[in-house]
Amino acid sequence: MPNVRTMAAETAEYRHRTVTNNTGMFLRRWLANPLQMGSVIPSAPALCRRVAAQVRCTADEVVVELGAGTGVVSRALLASGLRAEKLVVVEIVPDMANHLRRVLPGATVIEGDARALPDLLPAHWHGHVGTVICGIPLVLLPLAEQRRFIDAMTAVAPGRGFLHYSYCVTSPLPASRHGLEARREAWTPLNFPPASVWRYTPAG
Repeated sequence: MPNVRTMAAETAEYRHRTVTNNTGMFLRRWLANPLQMGSVIPSAPALCRRVAAQVRCTADEVVVELGAGTGVVSRALLASGLRAEKLVVVEIVPDMANHLRRVLPGATVIEGDARALPDLLPAHWHGHVGTVICGIPLVLLPLAEQRRFIDAMTAVAPGRGFLHYSYCVTSPLPASRHGLEARREAWTPLNFPPASVWRYTPAG
């Protein structure tokens, strides 16, 4: 019979190594290009659960996550009950995309620039996206670049809007200037730094 204590210790050690490696990978990417990363460490479990709780997805739809990083939000989506084949993640950094393929078996991992989402996402999923989750720090970008990301999301999920998690106290996007309405769906002080989940939908 296996030694339960030994197995538990090995599992704990594996999880510790995974978290440490993920954090190290995240920090290295932040140092290489801070504009691609919203924080110096991956999002905390409390924030990931709040993002997952806001996701909408019917039987014939998929969930698309942009800027998936080390996959902490992706894993929270799966833990919430989303089937892996319903999850599409887009990541521009090759090392992170490869990491996501290892830790998200069954999910679709696309390596590429989210601004080209209409070209990256297979055509049969266009119009069948229940929720787009944006983990890219749009607040750091000029208005025109924000618009490019918003247009890309709108092209594959027309009329649906998107979720965006951010570390800003107020809306990270000037919603009215983009023709959007902003609503803070959740806030967690347990994330470092504290974060909010915003839902942006077409105005009017």
